[in-house]
Amino acid sequence: MDEIKLSGFCDPRFSKIKDLLEESLVSGFDTGASVAIEHEGKMVVNLSGGYKDLDKNEPWAEDTILNVFSTTKAVTAICIAKLIDQGKLDISKNVSEYWPEYACNGKENTKVSDFMCHRAGMFGFQEGIPDLKFADWDSWVSVLEKQKPFREPGTSQGYHALTYGWLVGEILRRVDGRSVGQFFKEEIAIPLSIDFKIGLNQEDIQRCGNILVDDRSESLILKLIPYIPDFLLPEQLKIIKEVLKGGDYQVAFETFDPDQDYVHSDDWRMAEIPSANGHGTAESLAKLFGILSTGCEREGITIMSEETLNTCLQPLSKGPDTVIFGAEINFGTGFDLGLGLTTINQPSHPKTLFGHCGVGGCVGFGDIENKIGYGFLCNRMHQPQDLYRTSNSLTSALYEIISQRT
Repeated sequence: MDEIKLSGFCDPRFSKIKDLLEESLVSGFDTGASVAIEHEGKMVVNLSGGYKDLDKNEPWAEDTILNVFSTTKAVTAICIAKLIDQGKLDISKNVSEYWPEYACNGKENTKVSDFMCHRAGMFGFQEGIPDLKFADWDSWVSVLEKQKPFREPGTSQGYHALTYGWLVGEILRRVDGRSVGQFFKEEIAIPLSIDFKIGLNQEDIQRCGNILVDDRSESLILKLIPYIPDFLLPEQLKIIKEVLKGGDYQVAFETFDPDQDYVHSDDWRMAEIPSANGHGTAESLAKLFGILSTGCEREGITIMSEETLNTCLQPLSKGPDTVIFGAEINFGTGFDLGLGLTTINQPSHPKTLFGHCGVGGCVGFGDIENKIGYGFLCNRMHQPQDLYRTSNSLTSALYEIISQRT
């Protein structure tokens, strides 16, 4: 057992949250982590502890930031929602209305909404991951612009793990002229003092925690599933078998060179990848989603109208997802509604949640009905079955606590 001292504060009513975070760190399940919760417009939990690095030489500080991977998608979705609120973007229109060059090779009728809810059929690269610098935005966009979709746009849902960022980000750039990172910084982060960035500078990099990856070698069952007769498989494994045979999962999650520690490189951290490389604190996520969940305004600064947010939280697609093993993931305008990605084959969260999770285990969400903003960061990337174990336990405890209010 490690000796762990948490820093920050916790309202006594939410002490179970503190106990669970401490347990995850003391047991060694998590190496470094932080959780922050806003309830009814007030920050009631803001705790952190553990270490930024594998050797446990660098304590996790209150201002430590972390790559939240796909939680970035929700931040990008907030930027898109603001454009909608400003009357500059209509997601029911074809992409070609804003990005004429995209209309080729079977993509002519793709709608902006298809990008937002993972129905564009562009969940990977036809020729494999390009050998490009991450900062070379125009080249990444050009590759996607010219290629054929893997599936007919609008006909099926397939999670766009990486490509979402360049596709949605280019729409924002065509409409507004700024990158997603610059737009978020100028329109939201600076005015509201939110410590979250898409694209870091050298000073930011000094605050970063490292991503510590557990052994993620493919399990024996996944290797064997394609060869097992259907009559021997339960229904869920039949779906997984079809996904593995179809290849959508491998295409969407095709990795970069495993010998390169790219997530710790300046190239990755300083680039803007609006699907996968946002960096921030748990407090920043809790505050951002807390504002959205309590009227979308704070101290005279409005992110968007409540009407626009409610529109963006209407379901656009709910699976089955051809990439995520046929799961019924419910997507609004860029938001994972109910955070279904964190609870596949597990008890579900309340349907009132909206936000996104990241492949490293980080989670950010809001809940208008219960006036909650939530952020959780951890730097230990666990095996898939344990990826959201800590966050899910914290979330369950949170809703148990607020349900007992007298």
